[in-house]
Amino acid sequence: MLQSLYEKYGGFATISAIVHDFYDKVLESPRLGPWFDGIDMPRLIDHQTKFLCSILGGTEQYTGRQLAAAHKSLKITGEGFDEVAALLTEALEDAGMEEDDIESVINVVASVKDDIVTA
Repeated sequence: MLQSLYEKYGGFATISAIVHDFYDKVLESPRLGPWFDGIDMPRLIDHQTKFLCSILGGTEQYTGRQLAAAHKSLKITGEGFDEVAALLTEALEDAGMEEDDIESVINVVASVKDDIVTA
């Protein structure tokens, strides 16, 4: 049986650490940080951890709104989306994820770009 990326990289604790590192990077970004003013970050981090766990093959269930509905009013630009993908790549690299596995994750992220970019 093939091992999921979730299992390969240590499960929930590792994915949670990646998401925390990712949001630290996002909040430090002059372009991205302002989009998160007034956001309940612990709730968002929990939400995103479950989302990333689910796409990596974990058992956590993502129960959030549809991506298009959740991002519609945020006026996210293509440049902002690309920076998010770059920062996620950095966080995955920092966690020691292999290049092919990072590419798999980023391909999933790229597949939802049209649902997120609205400006």
